[in-house]
Amino acid sequence: MCRILGIFAAGADRPDPAELAAVSARQRHGGPDEHHVLSGRGWALGCDRLAVTDPCGGHQPYRLPHLPGILAVLNGEIYNHAELRRTLAARGHRFPDRCDGTVLPALYAEYGAGFAEHLDGMFAVAVLDLRPGSTQLVLAVDDMGMKPVHLHHDPRDGSTRFASEIPALLAFEGVRVAPREDALDTVLATRTSFSAHTVLDGIGVLPPGATALVRPGAAPVVRRRAPHAPHASHALHAPHAPHAPHAPYASPASGRAEDTQDVLRHEVRRLATADAPVCAITSGGLDSGLVTALAAEHARETDAPPLHTFHLTYRGKWPGSEAAYARAVARRARTVHHEVTVDPDEIPSLLTRTVRHLGQPNADPIALSTYALFRAVRANGFTVALTGDGADELFGGYDRMRAALTAPAGADWAGAYADALAAAPRLLREHLYTSSYAAFIADQGSAADRIEQELRSAEAAGTDRATALGAFETRWRLPAYHLRRVDHLSMASAVEARLPFCQPSVVAHARALPTTARQGKRALYEAGAELLPSAVLRRPKQPFTLPLAAMLGPGGPLLDTVRELLSPGRLVLGGKIRADRVARLLARHQERPNEQIALTLWALAVHELWGDVVRGMRIPVGCAVA
Repeated sequence: MCRILGIFAAGADRPDPAELAAVSARQRHGGPDEHHVLSGRGWALGCDRLAVTDPCGGHQPYRLPHLPGILAVLNGEIYNHAELRRTLAARGHRFPDRCDGTVLPALYAEYGAGFAEHLDGMFAVAVLDLRPGSTQLVLAVDDMGMKPVHLHHDPRDGSTRFASEIPALLAFEGVRVAPREDALDTVLATRTSFSAHTVLDGIGVLPPGATALVRPGAAPVVRRRAPHAPHASHALHAPHAPHAPHAPYASPASGRAEDTQDVLRHEVRRLATADAPVCAITSGGLDSGLVTALAAEHARETDAPPLHTFHLTYRGKWPGSEAAYARAVARRARTVHHEVTVDPDEIPSLLTRTVRHLGQPNADPIALSTYALFRAVRANGFTVALTGDGADELFGGYDRMRAALTAPAGADWAGAYADALAAAPRLLREHLYTSSYAAFIADQGSAADRIEQELRSAEAAGTDRATALGAFETRWRLPAYHLRRVDHLSMASAVEARLPFCQPSVVAHARALPTTARQGKRALYEAGAELLPSAVLRRPKQPFTLPLAAMLGPGGPLLDTVRELLSPGRLVLGGKIRADRVARLLARHQERPNEQIALTLWALAVHELWGDVVRGMRIPVGCAVA
């Protein structure tokens, strides 16, 4: 796991070392163990390393003596690297260590720009080919988008720059960007940007399962790869796989709900094996509970030390606490449980840190809890954490999905679905916008409009509604809303988050299930029946977040911060929001706290704070912040 960076500019001078150092410094928190940058005329490739696999080897950028001119950097983990190494060694390649990324130059030499089709893992990879006659830069990310890479192309000189995080990319001298005019609407309509664009015009993010090919002086050409095909034979090569009394590993595409536990068990065991201390995040819900139970089982059967689990709560009595459920999961799984308690008075500073690390607004208050939880994981000596992210999208766990699937004929299910994604529903957004901004959004179209159109078009083309919803959730919302947040806020504390539900075999299994098994996480409830406490199986679904409505209520720890960020003077200056209506909304919440109003106010405040943070970064004078 690392942070990567680079520049590819045909015919240019060697990049300034001071500039490259500034880029690296902005994402060094994610790679504190090593720092290396190689550069030449018109190119640079660098990495800040968090050493997880083969800590004593794996120096980046990766180079092999018998393959001069091919350089590579990796952010993430390649779980099938041992299998790839054996295959490549049989073709004559030699490797100096057993680090996963060391195979990349040889893999590229064998398969060219199609190398990523052979990778099983979570990754953002950059390969620079400097060989005469074949000079090019290739960028690739995993099928689910667990490891993002942000890029900027300058059409004036044909240069392309990339980095793992937006703040780092902004430190490049050649990056000239401006906040998008529709950024505010995007935050209110979808809570964060879902597309290959970010809220900064000029900075994109490589879509899940995509490879970008950059020729000298040309813009990146992006194509989506076919999904990596999981193979049941991989189970034979799982590191330290115990001879356990469980059913044989099931084919991920079997389509049988009863195989769900075995498919997930296989991936948890693979991901629980690392050259660094591994723990699990235990929210108290079904998804993280399954991962926790299977990881603890693996630790016992391999005679490893007991699994450590982490749960976050806020000091005081707040509604919606899941601490009792998390403790019940930990007791059942026999883990060493850590209950991390955050003082609510720290929340305003946590907000600033999370916005800074994310680089663009994410209006879900879960971001604060995510940052604080991974900070505690690292403080307790752990480098790798297993999480339950991705289960809701794959197994139909959201209420909005159930509502869309059960909507009566003639109902506007797509519009209702888009509203359920929003921080502020359409009517409330339009009520808060100034007339000029409302006209602009009506002319340009809202992010919500594009979501509705995509869903309706899929259904009109004959795609069943459950498949259309699952495709949208996994292709766009999951990577943008959850996976980038988990990546950035875990790496903010130098923790590698591993996601068993996002592994190819689990994804393939979920997609092969009958529609009924993919609704309401039925297959997961069946998988957890013998592993989890009955109280956890019976409880209603609840997001891992903070009690926002209460904390924004009278005397709450967030009230002063939000009130300051939404002061009339600030909003009038921005010209997009009716300050008087925001003031009335805030007053109404003080009289009678309301979850929807609280979320809307929170999203507005996050957008305003993001503007402050961006102004502190390198944005040219004259570029107004949206």
